[in-house]
Order: sequence, then structure tokens, then C-alpha cells
Amino acid sequence: MQLAFVLYKYFLFGGLQRDFMRIALECQRRGHKIRVYTLIWEGDVPPGFEVLKATVRAFFNHRRNEKFNAWIEADLAKHKVDRLVGFNKMPGLDIYYAADGCFEDKAQNLRHLLYKSFGRYKHFAKYESMVFAKDATTKILVISEVQQLLFIKHYNTPLVRFHLLPPGIAQDRRAPQNSTEIRKSFRKEFNVSDDDMLLVQIGSGFKTKGVGRSLKAVAALPFELKKRTRLFVIGQDNPKVFQLQSAILGLSDSVQFFKGRSDILRFLLGADLLIHPAYNENTGTVLLEALVAGLPVLASAICGYANYIAEANNGLVLDEPFKQAQLNQYLVYMLIDYAQRAAWGRNGLAYAETADLYSMPQHAADIILAELKL
Repeated sequence: MQLAFVLYKYFLFGGLQRDFMRIALECQRRGHKIRVYTLIWEGDVPPGFEVLKATVRAFFNHRRNEKFNAWIEADLAKHKVDRLVGFNKMPGLDIYYAADGCFEDKAQNLRHLLYKSFGRYKHFAKYESMVFAKDATTKILVISEVQQLLFIKHYNTPLVRFHLLPPGIAQDRRAPQNSTEIRKSFRKEFNVSDDDMLLVQIGSGFKTKGVGRSLKAVAALPFELKKRTRLFVIGQDNPKVFQLQSAILGLSDSVQFFKGRSDILRFLLGADLLIHPAYNENTGTVLLEALVAGLPVLASAICGYANYIAEANNGLVLDEPFKQAQLNQYLVYMLIDYAQRAAWGRNGLAYAETADLYSMPQHAADIILAELKL
């Protein structure tokens, strides 16, 4: 079959982008042709992929998206495909991979009252409705049961159109046999002593991921513990606002920001704790990447994959609604109790041996390549 995949932007370190690539490669591995429609492509193009980049321009992103969709429709009219698979919400999709949460729910609960009068809201609400409306026909690949319930709540989407996927953690995120050697080498490279406590926070979109909350929690640590605690923040975002916050909190020497990297496993093996107090997070793949690497996790319950952390007993999950005081308290406990931290790490490794945390691309390909009948 000729398959077409659509996403606004491809870059190496985005969670949606990694999911797209693994699913597309799995479909290609099964013998199918891959065409990609996108606005931006950063990185190498896999052999055999046909990547078509639109050159549309607009002052507002939502207007650009509309021009992009018209450009896709025009190309599809001339070059037919058997399936159109979207990784962003837009009209005309046969299958949608729900990497993003429910826009309408966020608009109602997290935005000011005037937000619905803006063109941006009207555009994204319309595009989401075209995927999830009761009478639409798009198949929906979901990775969060919480978000599935929200879509049904706002659009009355028939349950039969949803296909819940297992997580898709890459096997190369699992702790290797030489984990101890990798950890020692990493901590030596970054001048982290055995007595230092190293926190990592990983993910693009520093505000949404709760980096500001993490900085406040580190600043609130008891003095002696704070002196030997460091935080590495990794992701594709502008860190200036959070660098300023670090300086105001007296943490400039304790916090380091990195752009997206391809050696994340080294950071997971070298750290003592993953902190992820996100404001909003459809899944939180990095939580499971930490789990299978044996790194304890401290995360907010809003994360779609937080239930795996609780089920595996691989760390602590914050209550909702979020309270900074609880994050501060939990962080102290997790840093000072070495024995419990080691137990959480072992629990994660044991859970990684038995739970299905890896087969999302295969299940997604099964559904994409099946008959489109609901």
C-alpha cells in the first residue's frame, strides 16, 4: 500500500516525532511505501521515505495550517494514497494518532474566558472536531485512557473508533549490563561526585513540563542537601526564563540546561532521580524511559503514564490538584532515603522485564494496515 503520514514538524527529539518515525518504519518494514507531508523536517530522511515539504507562509500559525491542509488535499488529488495517517488534528484523516491531549478541554479549563473569541481557538477547535465528532469516520489511535475519556466527554465520539495502544518505549532505553560503568563515566564527565544528588528533567516545552516547579523544589531543599544537589534540564526550548529564575533562587551553579540530545540513556543511568511535575502531559514517555533504566521517578498525576510509576512502585506520584509543598516534601524524602531509592530502581527494572511497554509501533501498524471499516 501507499501510505501518507502528516505532521506539522519533524525534529529529532520530540516525543510525537519519535512515535511517528517508529510507526512509519514499522509499516515500511512490512513492505509498504511511505510518503510524508510536513512543513518542517529537521534531520536525515530514512532510505525509501518520500518527504514532501510545503512552502506555505502565513503570519499566524493557524492560517498557515489551513494553507498546509489545502496543499495536501491538492497533492492527494493527483497522487492517491491508501491511507492518510495524521499526527496532528486536521480534516480528511483516515487515522489519527492522538499524541496531543484534548484541546477543547484545555480551552475550557485552562484558558481565560476571552480565549474562545480568538481565531486560534476557532481553528484548532474546528480541526479537533473534524477528527472526533460523533459522525466523523476517522480511526483514533490513543495512548492515554484519560484523554480518551475527555474526547468522549466533549464530542460523544463512539467508543468503537478508539484503539488504545500500549506504550512504545525503545528497547535501547533499557539498562544495559554495563550500567554501573556507564554511570561512573557519566558522573566523572560532568563532575558529579558520589555524594552529589543529580536530578534530571527531560522534555521539550520547559513551562508545560513544570521546570519552574522543579526549580522551586530544589531551592526549598534543606541547606546541606541543597548544596550537593544538581539539576540537569534537557529539551528543545529557550531556557532564558528559567535561567533567570534559577539566578533569582540562588541556583545558578546548581542547574544546567542542555538542548535535545541523542544520549539520554547516559543521563538516566547517571542520575539519582527523574523529576517531572508537569502542568499537562498526555503520556510522559520519559517516565517509562526512566523506569526501564532503573531510575526512580517523581511525577505529577496529570501525566498519562503516571499510573505505570505507581503500579511498578518505581517512585512517587503527586496528588491532583498540584501543590508545591507536596512536591518539596516528596523531593526531600526521595533524596535522603538511599535504601528506598535503590528499591524503587530495582522495582522499575523488574517491571520492565514483564510488562508490555514496547510494542506500540507494531500495534499501531496493525491498525493502520487493517481494513478501514469501523
